[in-house]
Amino acid sequence: MSTSSRKIVRASSATAYEIAPVRAIGAPDRRRISFSELASAYEAAYQGRDPSRAQIVRRWTQYLDGWIACDVDGDAVADALDDWAATPVRRFIGKDDNGAMLYRELGLPKPGSINKAKAVLSAVLGFAKTRRLMPKGWTNPCREVPGLTMNNERVRFLDDAERKRLLAVCRLSTWNRLYLLVLMGITTGARKSELLRLRYSDLDLDLDRATAYVRLSKNDEPRMLPLTPAVIEEIRRFGKPKVREALLFARVGDPDRAFTINRSWSTAVRDAHLTDFKFHDLRHTCASYLAQNGASLLDVAATLGHKQLDVTRRYSHLTIDSKRAIVERVMGDIA
Repeated sequence: MSTSSRKIVRASSATAYEIAPVRAIGAPDRRRISFSELASAYEAAYQGRDPSRAQIVRRWTQYLDGWIACDVDGDAVADALDDWAATPVRRFIGKDDNGAMLYRELGLPKPGSINKAKAVLSAVLGFAKTRRLMPKGWTNPCREVPGLTMNNERVRFLDDAERKRLLAVCRLSTWNRLYLLVLMGITTGARKSELLRLRYSDLDLDLDRATAYVRLSKNDEPRMLPLTPAVIEEIRRFGKPKVREALLFARVGDPDRAFTINRSWSTAVRDAHLTDFKFHDLRHTCASYLAQNGASLLDVAATLGHKQLDVTRRYSHLTIDSKRAIVERVMGDIA
């Protein structure tokens, strides 16, 4: 397959109708548009907040270069996904002395990433069907390609001693906001990217409301994070920002760029003597604490922003003790 790049047309430069107009009433056949045209139309019409979608669509345009959209079949989709899964993920790290771009390989993409790529292609082709740009009887070829089994069952969370050690060393970090970041990770269950994108304008520090508004989540939906009194006190300790739109975890001297936490976080994990622990495990810690203290799986899913309850079921075994206590309290006298 050709991997020549294709320009993605943004909504600001052309409308979806201008790029791929709906078939005129009475026309004998639907217009056979190329996948490149369809991808541009989809991008122009897309109203979601997924920051990775444009890059995924662009890569599909490379894989399906030269294809007519309605001719894309299951074999083409499967071949592209096989190649996608076998291609290491690369991260741009700068340029060498001659100006050549340098990348770091990060290993093969995870099954979830491949499944998302298929879902995005399905959305692009489905968009064409709703716009009546596909022939009658056309079916989405993505349905012919089974998704990969996802192995996301890791549940590593902090026990009480580990939590106390981690928060203690975070207080001593050379970056004075690491303690606040980790405390919010534990108490809100928010993802690192969601926390690092928070702005002061997203915060309501009134004790009766005490929330943070996540404008963009992984699931492409905004959500509210409840803030504990300890979090509010820590935020207030830093005082008011010079600019209301400043990031809560901004770089020093640059209120619009997030602080790079890698070194501070790695140092804290090492000093707290934690093994096999990642920042994302703070999210598992929040969910696990909730599950162990009487929260239902629906409560956990709502807190973490899970769309599918199946994702939350990994914590179901942790609810056994709390369920047992509830049953004993309510049903214990029945005999």
